[in-house]
Amino acid sequence: MKIKYLILIISALAITSCATKYKKREITDSVMQEIYQEIKTPYKYGLVMVPTDNSYKMDCPSVFRKDGKWYMTYLIYDGRGYETWLAESDNLLDWKYLGKVMSFSENEKHWDVNQKAGYISLQDLTWGGSYEWEKYDDKYWMSYFGGDSKGYEAGVLSIGMAYTKESPTKPHEFQRLENPVLTPKDKDARWWDNSTMYKNSVIRDKDKLTGHNFIMYYNARGDSLNPAKGAERIAMAVSNDMKTWKRYGDKPLINHHKGISGDAYIQRINDTWVMFYFGAFWTGWNQGAFNRFAVSNDLVNWTDWKGDDLVKSSEPYDDLFAHKSFVVKHDSVVYHFYCAVNKAEQRGIAIATSKDLGKSKLNFVAPPEKKTKK
Repeated sequence: MKIKYLILIISALAITSCATKYKKREITDSVMQEIYQEIKTPYKYGLVMVPTDNSYKMDCPSVFRKDGKWYMTYLIYDGRGYETWLAESDNLLDWKYLGKVMSFSENEKHWDVNQKAGYISLQDLTWGGSYEWEKYDDKYWMSYFGGDSKGYEAGVLSIGMAYTKESPTKPHEFQRLENPVLTPKDKDARWWDNSTMYKNSVIRDKDKLTGHNFIMYYNARGDSLNPAKGAERIAMAVSNDMKTWKRYGDKPLINHHKGISGDAYIQRINDTWVMFYFGAFWTGWNQGAFNRFAVSNDLVNWTDWKGDDLVKSSEPYDDLFAHKSFVVKHDSVVYHFYCAVNKAEQRGIAIATSKDLGKSKLNFVAPPEKKTKK
């Protein structure tokens, strides 16, 4: 009897433990408002990375920390396509260029010869945490979108995976899997991603809420009679080994039916997941591109914020677009990195903060002169 009683107690404790571990917080209006108050960044510090001339543009910052320093991967577009670069900083505000980590291919037969737009994978996503780039299989991983067409996000773009065993703080070429892991031409391509694919962000699903080890959030275009004008939506894929990926679910996670919903970036704030992402050209919005967020308790179902934009156009350096989030909290200050685009179509990387840190002295170089028709 004592043994049976002991077994019952252990079973009850196990059930209670599991119930506590997987307890979900209801995503109410008050929870959404609480998250907004925590992540809002009303102070624009300004530009922190700009091109040295008008022959190229900067885009898509990803920030991580290692050995007391901050590092940023970001994209350079030079007219041919995207390459992925690396920079470092001591304070998140002042940045120094280091070099490339994903370059154009010399072999013209590579599927990604002209486009390699990379993003760090498997980061510590704890809000205010270490922000370290964590390993899997003794490697640092990057997901990226690539293609063989020349031009700005031109042609059919697919998603690939790259990795390195070396330190990610030193500029060097990441090794790439030979073939893409997701393409618009896959047999299981869905109505929302059967045209082309864009940014991707990979996290660990530590509690296996999806039944898998890893989740990839990606945005893609599809479902239009004229694919060039189709909407972009955020969806997800899953993997157990970082190499083989399959689409998850029967609908997109974020869908505004028109324009763009893209560039998802995930953080864990207390007992909720927060997805930072950008919107553009939505029905009823007065501006071009802006940063938003959504909240989830299971990484699959997301409640969209209905209030003010986190970042929107308001300054001469971002008066066309203010979009593509990467957000970290450090020493009680929230730093919201974003891509700033002005009406001269110059692109750089700017920061908005939760605390007034003053103003950056960095500016774009003189914009290119517009040619007048004779």
